[in-house]
Amino acid sequence: MLSTLIVVLPVFALIFAGWLARRIGVLGPHATTELNRFVVYLALPALLFDIIAHARWADVWQPGFVAAFGLGSGLVFALTVAVRLRRPRHLADAAIDGLNAGYANTGFIGFPLALVALGREAMAPTLVATIITVCVIFAGAIVLIEVGLQTEKRRSHLVLKVGRSLVRNPLLVAPVLGAVVPLCGLEIPAPVENFLKLLGGAASPCALVALGLFLADRREHTEPNAGPVALLVGFKLVVQPVVTWVLATAVFGLPPLLTHTAVLLAALPTGTGPFMLAEFYRREAGITARVVLVSTIISVLTISGYLAFAM
Repeated sequence: MLSTLIVVLPVFALIFAGWLARRIGVLGPHATTELNRFVVYLALPALLFDIIAHARWADVWQPGFVAAFGLGSGLVFALTVAVRLRRPRHLADAAIDGLNAGYANTGFIGFPLALVALGREAMAPTLVATIITVCVIFAGAIVLIEVGLQTEKRRSHLVLKVGRSLVRNPLLVAPVLGAVVPLCGLEIPAPVENFLKLLGGAASPCALVALGLFLADRREHTEPNAGPVALLVGFKLVVQPVVTWVLATAVFGLPPLLTHTAVLLAALPTGTGPFMLAEFYRREAGITARVVLVSTIISVLTISGYLAFAM
């Protein structure tokens, strides 16, 4: 448990830093939105481009692991969207809820935790899981959000409007451009490399500070959210790792290292991606903020329990 707590402690510290800065007035009421826009338009696209541009085919091509972790995330995402739509809930909000349940914090917590628990052999599959999470699952949610926000009734016009919105979205354009680098055998110049590392490295810390800023604002609650938060945290910390474990062992027969890596990463708390999208698209972010915070706190116990049981 101590090793897990040490890994997630910086997450709590960054959230608290944002909360404290807002409460004592160092940052104003518009800081959350502006900091989040910095992440969405600059820092996160740089990070996504950098991840994809440096992905090596030998590391990425692990079909069994890709299938187990990808299907686990995708199934939980789809199940959550379906459950939330029955409420009924707007498609854009249901898509963000799907991310709350299926978007593991592989980038900020996954790498250090996998290194401590499983060793350097787990780094390559952790990269694969990160690509699946921040590109594939994230992109699917953005598509659903864009579809949900369009008011066009004619299907051809709807497809055109959604397509235009997606082409202009930096979170989708960046990984596509990044894929050109390895596919064409290109090399990134050193100055550009340093630029991407500096800018991309700000994505997760700034998103966590923005989350703290949001939590510090006093607001009227328009609906009770304890039930939805509990549902989404349960899906994230229990359902996703269980589904992933079944897929890894019973369906794809992965070796122990890949099985433990897939399940451990699936058991990670919710990352900041859903919160960034909720703020960016001006959706109600209260549930999302609390899912990120609560899942991170509870995951200290659930992940420690899994490591004690499985290792």
